[in-house]
Amino acid sequence: MTPAPDAMTPTPKEEAHPVGLTIRGASKVYPGTVALKNVDFDIRMGAVNVLVGENGAGKSTLMKVIAGVEPLTEGEITVAGRPVVFRTKDDAAANGIGIVFQELNLFPEMSVSENVFMAREPLRFGIDIDRDRVEERTRLLMHRLEQDIDPNTTLGHLRIGQQQIVEIAKALAQDAKILILDEPTSALSATEVEVLFRIIDELKVQGVGIVYISHRLDELIRIGDYITVLRDGEITGSRPMQGVDIPWIVQAMIGGESKDFSQSLSHEFGAEVFRAEDITLPKLGGGFMVEHMSLSVRAGEILGLYGLMGAGRSEFLECIMAQHPEASGRFFVEGEEMREKHVAGRIARGIALVPEDRKRDGLVQIMSVRENITLSSLAQFTTIFNLSLRKEAARALEFIKRMTVKVASPDNPISSLSGGNQQKVVIGKALMTGPKLLLMDEPSRGIDIGAKAEIYHKMRTLAAEGIGILFVTSDLEEVLALSDRIIVMADGRISGEFDSGAKAADVIAAASPGKTRNPGNIMNKEAVS
Repeated sequence: MTPAPDAMTPTPKEEAHPVGLTIRGASKVYPGTVALKNVDFDIRMGAVNVLVGENGAGKSTLMKVIAGVEPLTEGEITVAGRPVVFRTKDDAAANGIGIVFQELNLFPEMSVSENVFMAREPLRFGIDIDRDRVEERTRLLMHRLEQDIDPNTTLGHLRIGQQQIVEIAKALAQDAKILILDEPTSALSATEVEVLFRIIDELKVQGVGIVYISHRLDELIRIGDYITVLRDGEITGSRPMQGVDIPWIVQAMIGGESKDFSQSLSHEFGAEVFRAEDITLPKLGGGFMVEHMSLSVRAGEILGLYGLMGAGRSEFLECIMAQHPEASGRFFVEGEEMREKHVAGRIARGIALVPEDRKRDGLVQIMSVRENITLSSLAQFTTIFNLSLRKEAARALEFIKRMTVKVASPDNPISSLSGGNQQKVVIGKALMTGPKLLLMDEPSRGIDIGAKAEIYHKMRTLAAEGIGILFVTSDLEEVLALSDRIIVMADGRISGEFDSGAKAADVIAAASPGKTRNPGNIMNKEAVS
């Protein structure tokens, strides 16, 4: 279904909700990344303005621009018809803009009231903080939010859902005319969600413009008045919510044309090469980053691990690589349990990781291409007394050619390469260890479309050679097109399993946090039969 074109004439509903803030021609460029591309966006007052898109689509960047956290590279913002420039969060707050980030910005050792009025405390005689007034105003806010939370309670003693309510109270205490809510229900119970929705309805009546960001599509349809969809930093759909359904949203999110994915190379899967059983990683402050995860990968299989930010995907890969000693559970390689407690031992057993942040975790920027690509395999070129530079150089050149790294000399600095070629070096470094299982965390992040196509083709080729691949991605199209099987994570647990050819809407629905979870036991049935 193709998104319907936007109406040119304002509807009666649109006339009832005047535009309070406009953004025109907004672009935001980071080094190596264009986060926003000529974006036009309106916030209507007395309405819920839904903003949706995949991870990395540009939603958070756009909200940071509106909240004064990030400046625009190009473009203009107007509030109530007058041009404004937000250099700081205080500038945005002075124009009536409040934001509740997904990642809570609170102080666990301070009280609830101190957090709500941080840096905005009312004073007594202009000298000292009027603590009685702070406490009373906080109590009124908690009552308004239908929460029985003592203002003097230490914030760190509250569960995460209650802390989310405190963050919302903090924004309401600023008398914001525009309130941005970034994944506001991610940590709330069903009862707390209903309370939040009642508060939103109350704010709408008061004329407050709400910007609502969420991956829960059914929730968006229920609460939204207008919807804007972002994909790759561009607006792909913008209209009143009336008549919008989940297929329309999904179509606008992922588009009608596929990206340049390489075709699958026909091959048979081998025996089980890797198995994880009941992996659990506790979270500081209670709960779990990874909770009772079990899965298996066969030789030659590409298993996609999809989920939203905070689902626990990267943490699961880190557990496999022994980067979290506090994790529990068991891992097996070709049927034999992996008891090694350190990264080098896991590599020796045939596990290799291509990390998400290649510059921070995958490469040493002051080293050459040759030194980087052989860094995990130096034992292959080392005798009792020295390192054979000749053997190292020959091996490095072999993998540079194998990975088609575009570089004039292996001794050139790694920093001289493009992002795509740097990623090829990271993959080459992993392959040089001779892995049976290749872990890839966001393998195509931050590289151009041509480099992506090369990486995808290489993944297909490696799988056809018999290597098992477990890759994490936030790109829905990517996981649908590349995976022989898809596992979806939410809230640290497995929430769904799909074969190749799965529907995008089903995968997105499974990734939504807070729904009933299936037990985290997803084994390849053929591998364990």
